[in-house]
Amino acid sequence: MQPGIHTSFRPAHDSAAQDERFRRAFAVLEAGITQKAFPGASVAVAHRGKLVALKGLGHFTYAADSTAVSPQTIYDLASLTKVLATTAMCMQLYDQGRFHLERRVVEVLPEFAGSDPRRSEITFRMLLAHSSGLPAYVKLFETVRSRDDLLAQAFQVPLAAEPGHHAEYSDIGFILLGIALERIAQEPLDTWCEREVFRALNILSMKFRPQKSLHTRIPPTENDTRFRHRLLQGEVNDENAWAMGGVGGHAGGFGDAESVATLAQCLLNGGAPLFQTHTVELFTRRENFPAGTSRALGWDTPSPPSQSGKYFSPRSYGHLGYTGTSLWIDPERHLSVTLLTNRTWPDRSAQAIKEIRPAFHDAVVEALDGSSSI
Repeated sequence: MQPGIHTSFRPAHDSAAQDERFRRAFAVLEAGITQKAFPGASVAVAHRGKLVALKGLGHFTYAADSTAVSPQTIYDLASLTKVLATTAMCMQLYDQGRFHLERRVVEVLPEFAGSDPRRSEITFRMLLAHSSGLPAYVKLFETVRSRDDLLAQAFQVPLAAEPGHHAEYSDIGFILLGIALERIAQEPLDTWCEREVFRALNILSMKFRPQKSLHTRIPPTENDTRFRHRLLQGEVNDENAWAMGGVGGHAGGFGDAESVATLAQCLLNGGAPLFQTHTVELFTRRENFPAGTSRALGWDTPSPPSQSGKYFSPRSYGHLGYTGTSLWIDPERHLSVTLLTNRTWPDRSAQAIKEIRPAFHDAVVEALDGSSSI
């Protein structure tokens, strides 16, 4: 670990002080709960190395007797898995000289080759930057019976655009990236990340496939009446990840707000003990190509109108998760904001979080800046 670099936070936050300081920000979330944008939320705000807010609001569901959300509540992180696990593993293997951004995907995944010669041009940089030409999403789970079946189909998903010429967020690309990392490391994605990332930071509540004993700390994401025909609690919401056994490069991670904030603080501190500083800078910097992209490597960056609100600096980076999760990090402000919800309860239809999330981020920054406006 570099001198002066710490991944743990300085003295714990003051609950009474945080409630007053972030009163307007919490009110935004409480209004969201009232309008049923999500039944509950867990928040962690870290500023200049200190955890200045850690709070649970609302409940697991809208039922009158539902469990109250607390800072220890664990959420399905959905696509935050892409950055907190998969991209983190890429960065560690990059530091070890085992992962190369310009390496062609077919060199590690020969099954990805096909009759379309453009497939052989796709690099790992393109997968990370969502510029591979692969489509955003394919319901592979509908026609497969096993993880191997799903991967066989994923390897052959047709390109939707010219590689390197168009940025389109792609779950398929990260499914393939996760498999490639497993072959490079010769180890499953989940076991690597739980040992080398999560346990290395002592964030033991972040994991894939949480054990049954943790399920009472996890809000349900959905009452699934379409595919699994059961209430989903403690198992990944994403169907493709579920068909892969609960572990995918694109989804499958679970964690609480403080765990997410701890990993964010590692990045804000320059990467130690997980990554080299230059690797953090490389992966979190917006790509120059394709023209107009907002993507970094694995991460996204603010582009108006942004879910991070209007105050995060151009150097900021973050990511969203389908279930209603988000993480935004601003190195100029030495700030990270983690917001975890289950906006998919009970049936995925709620979309109001798209307006609530930026308003919440704006209120957080205004509280930190001492502004009275919201």
